[in-house]
Amino acid sequence: MIEGTFDSRTLARMNLALDRVCQTVVDGQAHSVRKQVARRIIKCARSGKTTVEELTNAGERAVIRLSRSQRPRLSDAGATSLAT
Repeated sequence: MIEGTFDSRTLARMNLALDRVCQTVVDGQAHSVRKQVARRIIKCARSGKTTVEELTNAGERAVIRLSRSQRPRLSDAGATSLAT
């Protein structure tokens, strides 16, 4: 899939960043989480940012986005209790 796009050193750094980020997340081994983190890391690498630090930071931003999207909104989580 992406093997032809990046050299072996970049791929190794990308895998390292993915593993580092996913080890710090509660559901980090879940396919859906790894997939979102990997997408963000790939996007980062395609933009030319290929250090382990840059790739890890990109993965961490993906985790932040995931946690924000999974947090219940006030309007979804009991708006009726606020009205009483």
